[in-house]
Amino acid sequence: MNTTSVPAGAPVGGSWEDLVTVALLGTERRTPPGCGPGQDAPMALLDAAAVETLRRRAGVRPARAAARPEQAAPDPRPPLPPAAAHRLTLLLTDRPGTGGSGRRGTAPDLMELLPQWLALANARGFAAPPQALPALLDAARGRTDLRPAALTFAGPRALWLARLNPDWRFVLRSTPGGGTALPDPAEPMGVPPLEGSQEPGSIQLLWQEGLFAERVALLTAIRTRQPAAARELLTTTWATERAEDRLMFLDSLRSKLGAADEPFLEQALADRSRNVRATAAELLSALPESALAARMAARAGSCVAVDRTQGTPTIVVEAPHECDPGMERDGVVPKAPAGRGERSWWLGQLVEAAPLATWPRRLGGRTPEDIVALPVADDWQGELHAAWCRAAVRQRDPGWSRALLGAPSAPEAGGPGAVSLAERSKLLATLGSAERAEWVAGFIGTHGLSEAFQLLGACAVPWAGPLGRAVVDALDIARDAGSYPWSFSGVMGLAERCLDPAEAIRLEALTGVPDEPEHAAPGAGSYWSEAFQRLVTTLRLRATMTKELTPPDPT
Repeated sequence: MNTTSVPAGAPVGGSWEDLVTVALLGTERRTPPGCGPGQDAPMALLDAAAVETLRRRAGVRPARAAARPEQAAPDPRPPLPPAAAHRLTLLLTDRPGTGGSGRRGTAPDLMELLPQWLALANARGFAAPPQALPALLDAARGRTDLRPAALTFAGPRALWLARLNPDWRFVLRSTPGGGTALPDPAEPMGVPPLEGSQEPGSIQLLWQEGLFAERVALLTAIRTRQPAAARELLTTTWATERAEDRLMFLDSLRSKLGAADEPFLEQALADRSRNVRATAAELLSALPESALAARMAARAGSCVAVDRTQGTPTIVVEAPHECDPGMERDGVVPKAPAGRGERSWWLGQLVEAAPLATWPRRLGGRTPEDIVALPVADDWQGELHAAWCRAAVRQRDPGWSRALLGAPSAPEAGGPGAVSLAERSKLLATLGSAERAEWVAGFIGTHGLSEAFQLLGACAVPWAGPLGRAVVDALDIARDAGSYPWSFSGVMGLAERCLDPAEAIRLEALTGVPDEPEHAAPGAGSYWSEAFQRLVTTLRLRATMTKELTPPDPT
């Protein structure tokens, strides 16, 4: 056996496990790989361990030298200010599963502030620090809600990294074109080659041969700038597309939907896929001047009228007795869900798809408020008003939304037509942000916070002054009532993210431990104090974050 020793300082080979075994047994009992016994063995072992440690930290196995990867595309955006870069590191370090302590005591939930920080950084046009990208992409991998803002902030380096690390492949799927460069949507689309004499343009080539994600991204990009061109591109392959693909492509027409799309959508009403037919009908019903909207208006109008023979004008309803082929072709689903009457099911679909302008003409020139206030005979009010709610949301009609919501202080807590908090939230989304906040503030002032969580989610951030004050006042009332704060944990979490940081001054008075009334839950005062301290701390942190992301005044 060859026992020739190697010179001191020369690295030796061997796996990490082999080196650990030699170190545990000692070099006198076992020599390092590639080294004979003697005085040089300990030094050779340390050298080999140093080389292997470097390899392990580098994260790659020893291999033949390969071509260097291409450089990442340059990011022209300005770098983050140093304080903001440090803040980003802290926010990412607090991610669940990274050893952070989570949410305890009065400490803010930093991970919940990350979406707001990213939105602000993107609005200010900053580039992500390269050293923060791995943690940022790991965070986006774990939370899909972070991905749009995180990938915008990460910029072109995110794509570069995603091609090198399989854990970040979601970046390629989340990026238009799957990480490949899309043709300029403004370029001429070209035409398919004729007898081999003409090559198709790059748009036609990608549309014909690209992956599904690339084709969706291409169609969406063209639709944003050239609605007619996108529709024409879709028609070139429509007949040969799979049903599920036709559905996705058809959904892209929601952007810039207009009267010019009607002929194509009318043809889609005869599609062999029921889902495609239903989507086409929904899109046509959002075009008040379409032929389908007129057909639905005629059908719905024949079912609803005002009876003037009674002392008080009353809406009377005669629901359809059958779902004929014409109704089914126009998107009416014939089979009712379990527990739902067929006639009411058909009526709701007709009213939902009819243009809302139908009803003032049909019901004596009354305004939406007057129509909603009319009594409805034979217990049809809930069905009729719920269908009007869905129509107001689909047609983005603020006038009908106001009528159906009613006054926020109404005894029915939301208006006669809003059958659920989810539908009220959808109706609110059709109003302007200021009006929305004012309505929800009035609702909270009358009904408290117990039913307001979904409504608050529909309001713009940061909350307007009246809404913020209404939330703080309601929390104060709940605290004085002696209930536990975790009954309002959802609202508290929203307040931390959505309250104007200026409200921290008002909240200071609520951070102390209050005197507990006799009927209060044991220890509730201390819990409320902690919750308000966390809220104040979070609001101040948000104010600091905004200041850190504010570019310095050049003057």
